[in-house]
Amino acid sequence: MATMEQTSNTAVIQISEKKKGESLWGESWKRLRRNRAAVIGGIIILLNILLAIFADFIAPKWYATQVLPDNNATPAWVIQIFPNMKPKDQGGYVTVSDKYPIGADNLGRDMLSRIIYGTRISLLVAFVGPLVSIIVGLAVGLLAGYFGGATDNILMRLVDLMYAFPTLLLIILMMTFFRTTFSAPEPGSISAALAALDKASGGMLLIFIGIGITSWMQMARLVRGQVLSIREQEYVQAARALGATTPKIMFSHILPNILGPLIVAETLTIPTYISYEAFLSFIGLGVNPPTPSWGSMISEGSKNISSYPNQAIFPALALFLIMFAFNFLGDGLRDALDPRMRGRD
Repeated sequence: MATMEQTSNTAVIQISEKKKGESLWGESWKRLRRNRAAVIGGIIILLNILLAIFADFIAPKWYATQVLPDNNATPAWVIQIFPNMKPKDQGGYVTVSDKYPIGADNLGRDMLSRIIYGTRISLLVAFVGPLVSIIVGLAVGLLAGYFGGATDNILMRLVDLMYAFPTLLLIILMMTFFRTTFSAPEPGSISAALAALDKASGGMLLIFIGIGITSWMQMARLVRGQVLSIREQEYVQAARALGATTPKIMFSHILPNILGPLIVAETLTIPTYISYEAFLSFIGLGVNPPTPSWGSMISEGSKNISSYPNQAIFPALALFLIMFAFNFLGDGLRDALDPRMRGRD
């Protein structure tokens, strides 16, 4: 606040208080924290990350441990939720056992442990998918949008060609091709090396490849559109006039100003990557048994859903929660990073 002291000849202005300006990212963070749905989504994601990291310490059992006499064992509280499940001592078919917090599957494996370890699969897809999308899509979009002309035409026609195939169908075809090609590779070949890596990762490598190949087209189009709208701005022209190199202009002047929409777009796309992995595991093209995946658990549980509904419902709830969390976090980021919201509550 400024105060003025009047003297006979001069007016003296004293600055008694200074107000520091706030950056766009600072205001965005405040708006994000005020969005309760986004905060809840972030908390759920954080809890799942902690589960994935500390699964070896949190899970009651190892995910592949089998106790065949306890197959389809169900705790008493689950039977109370599903009245159609009758215990054996009441003339039914269900083995009641409280050794398993949410029950055991048809091979006597602890379902809670498998759900906890399955968190690793979904989160790996949730982060690897956007990483590949950003690396490839960002490079293609930057080149197409900044240089234009023939470069733009060639790269965008490649994107249009990839878009001509339904994404999920293309992933299924590629996964089928990978599985058959790498099932009996020639020793010492690249296929043998990839097959070994895929086996060591529990089948995740080929899923990463399949999703990565198809995940970058939307990002490339978005980046291209953003670059086209920014490349003729005054600050870009000024940098060009001062002799800045093309990489300098791209990564120091253009990229920082398009990061907001890119982050929002990828956050909103993460549930799609998770659903792709779950669907591939559901139809048998996902992770290799006994590696747990929520999709494969739902597939196995669906075969006995009328007798043991808990075996399909609990993995489905875990899948629902993580997709719900990323959707709400993405919506919150979209509102928080919108420059039109700056200065508003």
